[in-house]
Amino acid sequence: MAQSTETTDWVSRFADEVIAESESRAPGKPVVVASGLSPSGPIHLGNLREVMTPHLVADEIRRRGYTVRHLLSWDDYDRYRKVPFGVPGVDESWAEHIGKPLTSVPAPKGSAYANWAEHFKAAMVASLAELGVEYDGISQTEQYTSGVYRDQILFAMKHRADIDAVLAQYRTKKAPAKKSQKPVDEAELEAAEGSGAAAEDDGSSGSAGYFPYKPYCGACEKDLTTVTAYDDETTELTYVCQCGHSETVLLSEFNRGKLVWKVDWPMRWAYEGVIFEPSGVDHSSPGSSFQVGGQIVGIFGGKQPIGPMYAFVGISGMAKMSSSKGGVPTPADALQIMEPQLLRWLYARRRPNQSFKIAFDQEIQRLYDEWDKLAAKVADGSVLPADAAAYARAVGTAAGELPRTARPLPYRTLASVADITAGHQDQALRILSDLDPENPLTSLDEARPRYDKAETWINTQVPAEQRTVVRDEPDKELLASLDEQGRESLRLLLEGLDSHWSLDGLTHLVYGVPKVQAGFSADATPKELPPEIKTAQRTFFALLYHLLVGRDTGPRLPTLLLAVGADRVRKLLGA
Repeated sequence: MAQSTETTDWVSRFADEVIAESESRAPGKPVVVASGLSPSGPIHLGNLREVMTPHLVADEIRRRGYTVRHLLSWDDYDRYRKVPFGVPGVDESWAEHIGKPLTSVPAPKGSAYANWAEHFKAAMVASLAELGVEYDGISQTEQYTSGVYRDQILFAMKHRADIDAVLAQYRTKKAPAKKSQKPVDEAELEAAEGSGAAAEDDGSSGSAGYFPYKPYCGACEKDLTTVTAYDDETTELTYVCQCGHSETVLLSEFNRGKLVWKVDWPMRWAYEGVIFEPSGVDHSSPGSSFQVGGQIVGIFGGKQPIGPMYAFVGISGMAKMSSSKGGVPTPADALQIMEPQLLRWLYARRRPNQSFKIAFDQEIQRLYDEWDKLAAKVADGSVLPADAAAYARAVGTAAGELPRTARPLPYRTLASVADITAGHQDQALRILSDLDPENPLTSLDEARPRYDKAETWINTQVPAEQRTVVRDEPDKELLASLDEQGRESLRLLLEGLDSHWSLDGLTHLVYGVPKVQAGFSADATPKELPPEIKTAQRTFFALLYHLLVGRDTGPRLPTLLLAVGADRVRKLLGA
């Protein structure tokens, strides 16, 4: 197969390694990459790295003409460990379900879904579809309860002494100290919290010895069980539960239980033939499930996947949207305020071992500026190869380009317009049409979905006290107090309004007025001007903000002027 022409980014380098490893292990077979998510609560943006890392690598391999399977295991047969904080429709009464499989726990009140796992899977499934992530979903509840893993379970029980010997090497090693919880605006979202790795369970040893399998109780449905006897020949297994229930079953026919996590994960690597699977940095510690699994997988006749440890994802500036989710933003939250291309780019442009932040605050405007500059460089051919690769991975997949905004106007401009117009779409269209009179916007749909994302950002993430409210009446006191220079600056601005009525024109005008007042040309560049001009511009801008919105600052003045409209600007500036 032909190699990709792009070999400078991390995705291509991993793709090279995975293809070589797959051809070595399983020549002629589809390349298998894997992710795992536990729908134990809201699946957050840290967990998304668990999916995006193999997705990007799988997609590059697919672009090269190989057949790839991206397996996404929903660890929905994991035990329900705790009641998550701040989830709507959930209260402390859900604590009675701790110990049951996630698929046996009731969904939050008012949910349309059958159980807890399906409720939290649904939002992630929708987000992955919007992000263009192609995968084969596997429900571990279905795998276990239908007997798919029966041979693997019997094999693990038969070789429990070998498994126990591996685990015993690590049981005395001290676990690393837990990190203290950070506030959400500087939080690092650990992927382990959304995977089976969180439990780090390796089974237990009782008077009957070690067993790598835990039944769910036939009476209370919980995993508060202990295996008290097992016969390898007949597969007869007896367990007792803390609820008082005891039962003897034939494991060769019994489907209500699962292998403990540190055995379950390597079993799946062997069973599915996984070549590539990343893991969170929590797995670098001694005795972690990834390290131990690397030894246990050999007992099952398999090999550990290759794959990087990936770093945490941080969040800057959450507001309302975090409060309903216990401070843990999800991909669905991010996709309300940013296009899928931008979110894909944030994961594609950083190597997995590099941490990064996803912005819910003003920083999102800077990110969008950076993204639009990158798009312009791609269009004119001046882009660097690694940046071009990250851009290509963000805007589409091997299956084609993601739907995009037809007229991608600057996000900060759209946000300002949404802020000023407060939901009046006809007003928003009028302003946006004036941005470029030579090529006016004819419908808001041309600016969607970016406009809708910017509007949602304004409505959900910008505090009320920072919203822009245009004055109804002129500030007569301020206007009367102006000196000759102040009155002259307003006169120059008003005289130029009609001939400069576009975004570029008004930008030139508001920056030019203080230059003209100081005796320079409005076209003079910063290099041609003394430093005092900058001070004069800041003073002029502050005056305009006070007269238009009653504050020192606000949206960019050219956008604000367009939004207010020429007639109202004249009224508020005392014309």
